Amino acid sequence: MIPSFRNTNFLIFIACTLMILAAAYMEHVMKMIPCSLCITQRGFVVLTGLLALAAALHNPALTGRRTYAVLGIVSAILGACFAGRQLWLQSLPADQVPACGPGLAYMFEVFPFMEALELLLQGDGNCAHVDKILGLSLAAWTFMAFIGLAAVNLYQLLRKQDKLV
Repeated sequence: MIPSFRNTNFLIFIACTLMILAAAYMEHVMKMIPCSLCITQRGFVVLTGLLALAAALHNPALTGRRTYAVLGIVSAILGACFAGRQLWLQSLPADQVPACGPGLAYMFEVFPFMEALELLLQGDGNCAHVDKILGLSLAAWTFMAFIGLAAVNLYQLLRKQDKLV
């Protein structure tokens, strides 16, 4: 049986919650320090999950369902873009990796907000570090997760309207 629109959105929310819990575990238990692109990707995981939760709780009619699905697709694709940027940085030869920048807290403390945000979104040498889980980098796993989230939201966009449950 195919889950309803509402249940599918709850599943998207649960998947995003599990991704954030895994990231928190890796950061706090495994002591993997996230780079600026990792933090940006987390933001898009949270945004995608919150959009799905809002859609599930709101349970709108067809136009609202399509709106939530499009927003979920956009959020997941933007997240995949940042994961792809990190994959690109990780693929560079060591001599072409950009220099490591200052810490996140320092950037927002010293630089104007927009400049700090731009530096955050570009990534730096810290983002080229590769941590592997089950043979793939975390950026690769995150990229695939974003593609999956976009695909499920695309399914939500294109599916025939089921009963409002």
